Amino acid sequence: MLAAANVRRMDDANQTTGQHSADEVVAAGQFALRARSFGAAASEYARHRPDYALGAITWVLAPVVERTAADQVIDVLDVGAGTGKLTAQLAWLHLPSGLPVVIAVEPDPDMLAELRRQLPAVTALPGRAEEIPLPDASVDAVFAGQAAHWFDLDRAIPEMARVLRPGGVLGGLWNADDNRVTWVAGLHEASGRRTVVPIGGNGRDDEGMTGWLNRAGHGLFMPAEDAEFPHSQTRTADSLVATLATHSAFLIMPPAERAALLGTVRDYLASTPETADGEFQLPMTTIAIRSIRL
Repeated sequence: MLAAANVRRMDDANQTTGQHSADEVVAAGQFALRARSFGAAASEYARHRPDYALGAITWVLAPVVERTAADQVIDVLDVGAGTGKLTAQLAWLHLPSGLPVVIAVEPDPDMLAELRRQLPAVTALPGRAEEIPLPDASVDAVFAGQAAHWFDLDRAIPEMARVLRPGGVLGGLWNADDNRVTWVAGLHEASGRRTVVPIGGNGRDDEGMTGWLNRAGHGLFMPAEDAEFPHSQTRTADSLVATLATHSAFLIMPPAERAALLGTVRDYLASTPETADGEFQLPMTTIAIRSIRL
């Protein structure tokens, strides 16, 4: 989830020497390839990826809602919107002032086309977080759902600050399978440790969660806050395997390797009591970050 920050820290560490190791060059190339991989699976992404915990969305928006008059519409931007999983939740969110006005921005043409097909009533524009096609101070909230780790944050955070009104909020949301649950930890292992963002313990990089926003947003945003919200998704073995196949690590694999690894996951699900028969709940956590525009 924090791959973008890790790549940027790699760049920072090498500025004094002007050199990158072969492994670092490969890692940067893999990151760029993964970032471009989603369009080929746009329809499957729209079908199988989960939405976000409603509590996380309302928590991010709370500072804006609290200062907004009952007769004032709230304008919301979803940047890196993908196929509109978060966009749809925002567009249908009943706030004290009514439904917000939502604009979605997405760089991948196939993902954008799927978003427009799913949500024809929403304004959906081509663009990216580093160059948002909106005027200055035009929205009250900017969201990025499962997306901010793909941004060039040193450019994107000032750009998101540009389109926010003073007192507006920037929010990042990520869904993570909850590996504190034993069978989910087993799924993590079966899938080659590609499916679960660690929650708690030594695997979680809290400084990375908020540190990138505090650094790049210095002088633009208040110190970032983060919170976790329990979430779940109804799955079957087939739909869970299909969901995993939309993750970038799987999308860029050679077909034979991908099929073999997904077969291993399917075998694990068939042999695990919690997932062997019919529908089950996949326990997740929605991790949220928010920061208020100065």
